[in-house]
Amino acid sequence: MNALDNFLFGLYPYICLSVFLLGSLIRFDRDQYTWKSDSSQLLRAGQLRWGSNLFHVGVLFLFLGHSAGMLTPHFLYERFIDAGSKQLVAMVSGGVAGLLGFAGVTILLHRRLTDPRIRLNSRTSDIVLLVLLWLQLALGLATIPLSAQHLDGGMMLRLAEWAQRIVTFRGGADELLDGAGWVFKAHMFLGMSIFLVFPFTRLVHVWSGFATAAYLLRPYQVVRSRRRLERPAAQPAPAAVPAAHARPTPVVTQPRRAA
Repeated sequence: MNALDNFLFGLYPYICLSVFLLGSLIRFDRDQYTWKSDSSQLLRAGQLRWGSNLFHVGVLFLFLGHSAGMLTPHFLYERFIDAGSKQLVAMVSGGVAGLLGFAGVTILLHRRLTDPRIRLNSRTSDIVLLVLLWLQLALGLATIPLSAQHLDGGMMLRLAEWAQRIVTFRGGADELLDGAGWVFKAHMFLGMSIFLVFPFTRLVHVWSGFATAAYLLRPYQVVRSRRRLERPAAQPAPAAVPAAHARPTPVVTQPRRAA
């Protein structure tokens, strides 16, 4: 188990991150026409609207919360909130967001599997991705009862230290997970696996979503009135043609009626 933990939580994260970054870059360079969300909103738009909105609201909150909570060193916030209180806040807010995301992905998965037209136009990667997200959110919700058994924040600090050691290339990250429950480990492993398959699915459109933040720094736009553009400009009068080059005007005569 030590060798397996060393691979899964010491080496496997770097494999996933390498494929995630390099694979996204290569796909953007070679297959830009596939860089899209492949929306199927023309089919069962109402169910898509509910599922997509619930899923995106929940998952975006969870992504930002996990990133800030796990990658922020403890000494930066320990003066304002202790570890136990932070864990309680994470359990409540993460639980609400997790339920929203889980409900949304359940609707999306049901829609894609039960509608024959959508199923026919779905790739295998679309269904696999939704199943992975469904399992990941289910495992995340399953960690809440386990976290409620130890509200001192100790396990949360160990998981955060593991993530910080991974992103800062420090050794011994896998040793921090000794004694962690299998639900926590499965949740972490599946989360890393989603980064691994990221470049090969429609998830690449997430990059474009975050890139829209550059819209706030865009240069100003010059807007011209449509009314002014549609008004025809004054045409100059045609120049007089010299008599020598002028063509004779044809004379058309009408035939006379017989008396």
